[in-house]
Amino acid sequence: MRVVAGKYRGRHFDVPRTFKARPTTDFAKENLFNVLRSYIDFEEEAPTALDLFAGTGSITLELLSRGCRHVTAVELDPQHISFIRQFLRQLRAEEDVTLLRADVLRFLRKTPATYDFIFADPPYALPELEQLPDQVFQTSLLNPGGLFVLEHGKAQDFSGNPHFIGHRAYGSVNFSLFR
Repeated sequence: MRVVAGKYRGRHFDVPRTFKARPTTDFAKENLFNVLRSYIDFEEEAPTALDLFAGTGSITLELLSRGCRHVTAVELDPQHISFIRQFLRQLRAEEDVTLLRADVLRFLRKTPATYDFIFADPPYALPELEQLPDQVFQTSLLNPGGLFVLEHGKAQDFSGNPHFIGHRAYGSVNFSLFR
């Protein structure tokens, strides 16, 4: 796993082979953040961000590196939480991230917090994947003008969602954008 840009650019973290997570590829991540620049000025605005299904923490780290003032990362697997915590310590960035070991779907129903940017990379086979955009918007997690990005497989099409604003595909990785 590599940080593509920002203050931690070029840093590498070796993801254990025992991980169940499917990290977003560096190619897809770089292209996604190029698109996001037209929606969010990470450096000037210093947005708050939420990384759902944080997995390896790749997106959390990229968001911090690019200028988010605070990132909340939600992940259920304790091994993944430990890995993310370890690289945050190495970077001395523990205070910039709230790391929660929690079920994302329960978190969505209960959190009172709001964010400028939300990223979700659920397991592609998650039965509730199709409902994630509606859950995010029904709970008012996103600040006005904020952006929600959902990573998913090619089988899903969210273009009918009223908050849908675009889709990008990079190889087998698909991102739907909502506002």
